[in-house]
Amino acid sequence: MNKIFLLFIMCLLTVHGALAQNTISVQGKVTDASTGQPLIGAGVVVQGTSTGTQTDVNGSYTINAPADGTLVVSYLGYTDKQVPVNNQTTVDVQLESDAEALQEVVVTGYGTQEKRDVTGSIASVKSEELVKQASQNPVSSLQGKVAGVTITNSGAPGASPQIRIRGAGSAVGGTDPLYVVDGTFVDDLSFLNPADIESIEILKDASSAAIYGIRAANGVVLVTTKRGRSGEATVNYNGFVGVQRVTNQLEMANAQEYTTLVNEKLLLENPDATLIPTGLPSTDWYDQVLRTAMIHNHQISATGGTDNITYSLSAGYLNQEGIVEGNEYERITARLQTDVKVSEHVKVGYNGIFYNYKSEDVPGDIFYQAYVAPPIIPVFKANGNYGDPVDYPVGNFANPQASLDWFNQKSNGQRLTGNVFGEVNFLNDFTFRTSLGLDYGINEYRNYVSQDSLTTVQRSPVSRLTKQRSKSTLWLWENTVTYDKTFGDHDLTVLLGTSAQEKKRNSLAGSVNDVDYNSEADLYLDLGDLETYNISEDGDRGTVASYFGRVNYDYLDRYLLTATLRYDASSNFPRGERWEYFPSVGLGWRVTEESFMQNQSIFDNLKLRASWGRLGNDQIPRNIYRSQVNRPDRFAAFYGGVPYSGASYTATPAYTLFWEIVEEVDLGAEMGFLNNRLTVEADWYNKQTKDAIFSLTPLGFLGLSGSLQGNYASFRNRGLEFIANWTDDVSDNFSYNIGFNLSRNTNEVTDIESENAALYNGNLPLGGYQISITRVGDPIGSFYGYEVAGIFQTEQEIEGSPQPAAKPGDFRYRDLNGDGVITDLDKTIIGNPNPGFIYGINTGFTFGNFDFKLDIQGVADVDIYNGNRNVRYGNENYDKDFFDNRWNGPGTSNSYPSAKLTGRNLDPSDYYVESGAYVRIRNLQLGYNLPESVVNTLKMRNLRVYVNAQNPVTWFNYNGFSPEVGGPPVSQGIDRNVYPLSATYNFGVNATF
Repeated sequence: MNKIFLLFIMCLLTVHGALAQNTISVQGKVTDASTGQPLIGAGVVVQGTSTGTQTDVNGSYTINAPADGTLVVSYLGYTDKQVPVNNQTTVDVQLESDAEALQEVVVTGYGTQEKRDVTGSIASVKSEELVKQASQNPVSSLQGKVAGVTITNSGAPGASPQIRIRGAGSAVGGTDPLYVVDGTFVDDLSFLNPADIESIEILKDASSAAIYGIRAANGVVLVTTKRGRSGEATVNYNGFVGVQRVTNQLEMANAQEYTTLVNEKLLLENPDATLIPTGLPSTDWYDQVLRTAMIHNHQISATGGTDNITYSLSAGYLNQEGIVEGNEYERITARLQTDVKVSEHVKVGYNGIFYNYKSEDVPGDIFYQAYVAPPIIPVFKANGNYGDPVDYPVGNFANPQASLDWFNQKSNGQRLTGNVFGEVNFLNDFTFRTSLGLDYGINEYRNYVSQDSLTTVQRSPVSRLTKQRSKSTLWLWENTVTYDKTFGDHDLTVLLGTSAQEKKRNSLAGSVNDVDYNSEADLYLDLGDLETYNISEDGDRGTVASYFGRVNYDYLDRYLLTATLRYDASSNFPRGERWEYFPSVGLGWRVTEESFMQNQSIFDNLKLRASWGRLGNDQIPRNIYRSQVNRPDRFAAFYGGVPYSGASYTATPAYTLFWEIVEEVDLGAEMGFLNNRLTVEADWYNKQTKDAIFSLTPLGFLGLSGSLQGNYASFRNRGLEFIANWTDDVSDNFSYNIGFNLSRNTNEVTDIESENAALYNGNLPLGGYQISITRVGDPIGSFYGYEVAGIFQTEQEIEGSPQPAAKPGDFRYRDLNGDGVITDLDKTIIGNPNPGFIYGINTGFTFGNFDFKLDIQGVADVDIYNGNRNVRYGNENYDKDFFDNRWNGPGTSNSYPSAKLTGRNLDPSDYYVESGAYVRIRNLQLGYNLPESVVNTLKMRNLRVYVNAQNPVTWFNYNGFSPEVGGPPVSQGIDRNVYPLSATYNFGVNATF
């Protein structure tokens, strides 16, 4: 038996030796057959095996293959090529471009299409554009790259940008787009590492978005994460480290200037007033609370697989300090994706993304505190105590440094997003797919206020602990059947599907006094004074059911049709009004495929398209179709003074509530010139929101303290989009590209059911000013107030004017109705916070091993309401611009008032409205790919190093920290000391093994 076993082993060794002798090391280079340029990342696989590799930055590869074997070489946009080894150790391969394969593929929702076949308006941003930025949120990376998409960033670590696609289409409903990540609906993309994304598609028009009917009224953002590819495992590291610095820091008045202003104000109010002494030391509170912050981000990924199983996995870590002292954000992401080909007709897979964050928070009003704090207050007194406003006759102000030191709040959360799917191909032309998606998140925060006395206004006689925990769960089950058939001159794809969704959210919050703080382990609610224990709970649940279908038809490769119908039901609406149809149709004509265009030399590509669609918006205020009752802790007296407990209605329910409906028409043209080096795309759209949810003021005798909400208004967004890109490969060593996009949008309220009705909003904390109005004929959230005609210079000018109570140095308001008195009837539209123009310029070039990228973006024809200047209780600080331009005597200024910014000078007026236009260098990057000899020595496939500057320069004229000011539609563009964007300078490495 032992002899037979030894003989068997010897035979195996003999066979292995023979095989080893027939396996050789093959190296070579893969290039473009027409230009000779190397193809980076081309796949090289030994036919019939799972052995494979990819070409490096120089197009080179090395692989072990049988001497009589065959290499299969493939690259996106090129025809696959099979090359026999024939015992050669060097095999160079030239690939021919495939005109069909070169067509850009875009994700369209429940499928993909070549760009040339799309009849709607879809923008696509690929992974190479996303990773060449230092943005921590993928949405920020889109800024300036997509026409028709307005993105407003916040500088707060971990904050999600605000995105508007073709304007705001709702006043009190939601305006966020629908985010779909690998088929799962999510509320934002803060949990995603940009390096994990393969592409982002933005469905802008109703035709392309109608397949998602529910919530698609505000556009759809489709995110496809990276998937594994068969072949040898590839490991990639992408990381950077850098610093963040404040740009355009607002210059405030120093101690001397502040003293001058306050003394002027005191004398104007009372000629005998006691003045503040001069010569006091000066504190720059912005310098005190702001810092140069560190940031570092690291991501490592691995992909690979065989013909039957592919995988992609990654892990990422981000640590970002805020530009405010003590602010820090930490994020960990992990992703695992696998596709399994069970048989020739069956495929299954899953994709899971885990996200965990921790945050050290700062007071939400810290920028306001730094803005208003008098510079004559020191950070610390000589005895080491905090500088206290009580020591100076200026009023009650917080010491911003004390606020930062005293503030003790931490936030954290986890999130799991993913789906599993199964796919079966049957009867040759049919594909059935079922998928189950999940989005599960937990968010927590705890805030602790210690028993302390830092200053006169910053003190607490007792300690207080507050905790909150919220949980959200969304599951989405979808089933589709696709029929795909080509017969003769006809290409037909039919999709039918069903969708079911449930989303639940609940929040539990509690607080208690007198908790001793020795460590984090002591912070439990039951360790406090139970008599002060307070707890509250909130939650909601929503369900959606949908049926949908789509037909894509192509005749003669030139006449295109896309027709979609979705039938949705949402529990956000009352019974009987929950179901709604959302149809759409898109037509396309590839003119250059016509015979009469074959001999012309102007157009390489000309496609005309037109579409119409109907979308729905179920993002409406919760429970507005149910009666809302106030049950106060008091009694109502009835019949002879006998007290009875009572309640009252605070709002009238909208019993006939139904969907907000968006109808949109889009006309577009796509053109290519000069061998498609120049491509141009233009769109005109008209998007109308009908039956929009709107708030009306109830009649006084109804006794309602709230408002009437229902389908009372209509809005319109109309605009133009223009995109031009030039790409040219000048030589083997030099290529470049230049891209430009421009969008124009006008927003208008076209109808409100109640005649002369308007919605006022945009409250400021002082005086209850409502500085925005939404009414027929004007944009949503327009600024509303008085027009300033100048400054009163003397008492003689005031005599006989409509403002007899004014003083020299006060605003002179226009008497628009001519009744001789300034009242609310003289208020008018004084500004528009809806951007009129957005644009971007994206350029880049490669020269040898160097590459360079420059992105510029801007906004024009938009206004900001400077609420920072408009909120004054007494002796707040002034900005330096005000000091330089104020009125301080007859003839000194006719545009800026005196230092006495009180009374009617604080009424909403166009003095506080400023241009929000800006131009910004969004991203600037220089990269270098190390030579092949160095890469090979380091046992790598490629190694790229780069330096990057994000937001290094912004040009604007606004007297504030940042011209990016977002907010809800009815109160957007009002600056209440936003957390400004900072400049990031970093050094990064991208290595592939």
